[in-house]
Amino acid sequence: MRKLVEIRAAQRTFEGAYIRTALSQFSFALVVLKIFTAEFYGIGALFAVYGVAVVLVSLYRRWTGNRQFFSEVGTDGLNHKRFRTSGNAVVVLTALSVGAYASLLALTLRLET
Repeated sequence: MRKLVEIRAAQRTFEGAYIRTALSQFSFALVVLKIFTAEFYGIGALFAVYGVAVVLVSLYRRWTGNRQFFSEVGTDGLNHKRFRTSGNAVVVLTALSVGAYASLLALTLRLET
């Protein structure tokens, strides 16, 4: 039972990390949109969209987190609690991050011309 409580505490910590990341992306987008000139609006919009994507991944992880704990009958005939990692959410967030960084690079290179 103690192990289950520790796993749930870690899950809450990760959910908080996703929300903090999204809030920082929204804050940076707001700074870019308010302080810089119109040529930087694409970068600000990119960070705002990335923040929304992180919130959606957080919601997806919360939805799947409720199904991460499942019971399985072991070879000894007893019920065992098992934990399934959230690898899908990590893969989606990695793909979103790579896409956002590639877009940021493209937008930055476009500024020079």
